[in-house]
Amino acid sequence: MARLIKRYENRKLYDTEASTYVSLSDIAELVRSGETVKVVDQTTGQDLTAQTLTQIILAEGKEGHSPISAEVLHKLLRRSGAALDAGLDQLRVRVDDLVQHSMDRLGRLLQGPRADELDALRNQLHEAEQKLGALLNAIESPGNEQTSSEGGKSDNEMVSTSGETGEQTPRSAR
Repeated sequence: MARLIKRYENRKLYDTEASTYVSLSDIAELVRSGETVKVVDQTTGQDLTAQTLTQIILAEGKEGHSPISAEVLHKLLRRSGAALDAGLDQLRVRVDDLVQHSMDRLGRLLQGPRADELDALRNQLHEAEQKLGALLNAIESPGNEQTSSEGGKSDNEMVSTSGETGEQTPRSAR
């Protein structure tokens, strides 16, 4: 497990294992002694390890103690373009995956209860259209035996004319 170093806003570095503030040269010594360090921003949690290690190398280079040969630096710079391209490709893939995952979730959400409600409304609308069609057919052709497909009254059945249950007259007699 990596040794955690926190960097504060004032750029001070704090070794959480030793419970003390450290310098860049202290971190360099830790790495040279075989420790793996992880430097994180104390406020955001952002990983600053690569940035800090690069800063150490630059500081040592300015002091004339170049820990890396010019040949290695040339190779590193040449490969950094390829590494950057590979990193961008990985980022594109991850963003595409994130977008696809989000679209899939959105699709599942829309197919949930709302889809059931829409289906119920469609069925109700279809039934209303059928009833309206049957009513219009009955109005257009009064001589039909049935006024609706659902078993409406025929001409020979008794129909109440006064609203009372006892008085009924045949429809044809009206």
